[in-house]
Amino acid sequence: MSDTVKKVVLAYSGGLDTSIILRWLQDTYRCEVVTFTADLGQGEELEPARKKAELLGIKEIYIEDLREEFVRDYVFPMFRANAMYEGTYLLGTSIARPLIAKRQIEIAAETGADAVCHGATGKGNDQVRFELGYYALNPDIRVIAPWREWDLASRTKLIEYAERHQIPVPKDKRGEAPFSTDANLLHISAEGKVLEDPWQEPEEYVYSRTVRPEDAPDQPTYVEIDFEKGDPVAVDGARMSPANLLTQLNKLAGENGVGRLDLVENRFVGMKSRGVYETPGGTVLAAAHRGIESITLDREAMHLKDELMPRYAKLVYNGFWFAPERHMLQALIDESQVRVNGTVRMKLYKGSATVVGRRSPDSLYSLEHVTFEEDSVYDQRDAEGFIKLNALRLRLAKKREAGT
Repeated sequence: MSDTVKKVVLAYSGGLDTSIILRWLQDTYRCEVVTFTADLGQGEELEPARKKAELLGIKEIYIEDLREEFVRDYVFPMFRANAMYEGTYLLGTSIARPLIAKRQIEIAAETGADAVCHGATGKGNDQVRFELGYYALNPDIRVIAPWREWDLASRTKLIEYAERHQIPVPKDKRGEAPFSTDANLLHISAEGKVLEDPWQEPEEYVYSRTVRPEDAPDQPTYVEIDFEKGDPVAVDGARMSPANLLTQLNKLAGENGVGRLDLVENRFVGMKSRGVYETPGGTVLAAAHRGIESITLDREAMHLKDELMPRYAKLVYNGFWFAPERHMLQALIDESQVRVNGTVRMKLYKGSATVVGRRSPDSLYSLEHVTFEEDSVYDQRDAEGFIKLNALRLRLAKKREAGT
């Protein structure tokens, strides 16, 4: 592939690393750079990114509010699947990457760019997620990954490069950062530096979206979440847009210390890494969704979903959001959600989110059948034949063992 690049779309945060990448692209490839900054609910002011890009001579600057699309088209479909990577991780970073990749490819088409660029390192998962997304949407796109190309291998070299090229360096970036973070409306992650020893408990300053569970209110908070076709649509009876609903749950859950996770996970590239995650609203939603499914889904449909969930979660984690097998699984999952309607009542208390009530117009729960009192709909004598038929193969195997 030719090294000639005419124009590149850079996923640009406005931070030190991507500002250095921006100038490095100009110096190394002598190409035009288009910056793209996505508001996914990270809670930061994005206009400084525009000013930095302008300072570095950028003419085409995209800053877009993608919060609603992010929650509606990425977070909610994933939550319909009850997806958790390795049983606990709600995939907050993973699910943001395909949307960023999609918009980069779209902007490349709009601006006539022949390349895209990300700031992910060569050790992590994000390089894979971004690039699988790029290639799935434009097989011929040129991908530039500076961390795999340049010789700026340390924080010192990065800062020296920035100062040499008059790139503003925040004061807190002049020393070694205590850890790195990534944030969006679903979660915030922290990893590296002071968190690299998995034996050491994270200090309280690592957390920013949840209060310490011990400091949460002494009285529980109750919240009701309405679902339609598997998606949450209202909190305490008030209908909200997807992003506003998740924002509200983040607030309620964060105030009650809900959503902290200290995890050692298996990266796609092969190494283990320790991450500390806060997913307050998502933790509540995950429990509530399973709560409404418990009364609306057929037993075997639920069990099949549970069997498929680890595969779905692995696809999202590894960056295969646009792969045909993920689309196939999504179609099956969405079919299962047609009657997942109703209301779940959650109890939030000092770090826990517990289902304490559920009701649905499409409930399969039958008090008549399950009651311990006398009923007229279930003949208990039917169970004898059911048990004997299921025991038949066990009895035959035992007889063979005994030689009878």
